[in-house]
Amino acid sequence: MTRVFLLEHLHITNDDEENIKALGIYSSREAGIAAVERFRVLPGFKDHPQFADISAPGPANGFYLDEYEIDQDCWQDGYVTA
Repeated sequence: MTRVFLLEHLHITNDDEENIKALGIYSSREAGIAAVERFRVLPGFKDHPQFADISAPGPANGFYLDEYEIDQDCWQDGYVTA
């Protein structure tokens, strides 16, 4: 296995604070999607049961399922804050 899928859920509170929860790491996209089906009926998650719209500007409430390669650095160029 060289790739894994990280499932997270983002809820932006009324005072614009980001509440991010790491929900699991899965061996396939399909396993991650199956996990979303289990989570989306639970308290809190059912208020934002959709996958986040990453094409929309800014952070979006909902589930994020991202693919990562094992033993690879992320953010290799660092980051800049405004």
